[in-house]
Amino acid sequence: MSDYQTIRYQRQGDVGTLTLARPGKRNAQNPLMWEELARLGAELLPDETLRCLVVTGEGPAFSAGIDLVEGMAGMLADIAERPDDDHTLAVGLTAAGTFSWIPDLGCPSVAAVRGHAYGAGLQLALACDFRIFAEGTKVGLVETRYGLLPDMGATVRLPRIIGESRARELILLGDVIDAEQALRIGLANRVVAGGDLDAAAAELAARLAAQPPVAVRGARRAIDASWYRSPQESLRVALEEQLRCLKSEDFKEARQAMVEGRSPQWRGR
Repeated sequence: MSDYQTIRYQRQGDVGTLTLARPGKRNAQNPLMWEELARLGAELLPDETLRCLVVTGEGPAFSAGIDLVEGMAGMLADIAERPDDDHTLAVGLTAAGTFSWIPDLGCPSVAAVRGHAYGAGLQLALACDFRIFAEGTKVGLVETRYGLLPDMGATVRLPRIIGESRARELILLGDVIDAEQALRIGLANRVVAGGDLDAAAAELAARLAAQPPVAVRGARRAIDASWYRSPQESLRVALEEQLRCLKSEDFKEARQAMVEGRSPQWRGR
């Protein structure tokens, strides 16, 4: 995984770290970065040993969003000139789904956000389970400034996270808010001093990685089902995942550890 040009991926124990690596461009996203993110996703999705993914950006900014030169004047302009047909829609869906593998991972994810996250940058953070902001961070879905709308998951994920009314404000008005406002409305899970951001993300990732993987995987699936399925179907998903937990080696280990008065050693199966 060392042949990436716009991102880096490192693994330490059970935790992986994805770093956007275009600091000179404030980690603005271009077509190459999207291709590399999709390739990394294809490599990580089947990895059942990964317990948590941290997403961050190199340098002072998380991500400025789409690269205005390579995106606005390049790929997006090209799509704008294409005919309205299934092929054009397929091209758009590929770009729009760049981050869709993150929620589909078998483990939770944490976005460590500093500086600013605008447009596609914020949409990347929204794809993660948790968001930790450094003090002074500014975020916003600013696509309306360019006559566009956020189409990389924000219209689905943001209302779930902060409620529809607040989401409409941020999406339709393109407002930029600071870390404290983000914390108040539930967009940020926590706000820490800038120098503590990496440590705070690592601490949360370690806590998540230490949880029973089968139970965490099932709980995430059940939570997602509550948004996309009927109440009856959602309850069925939760029960299916609970039965999977009850039949797992992790549950057997939990019972044995309780008898022996020790902490369980989770195996993830």
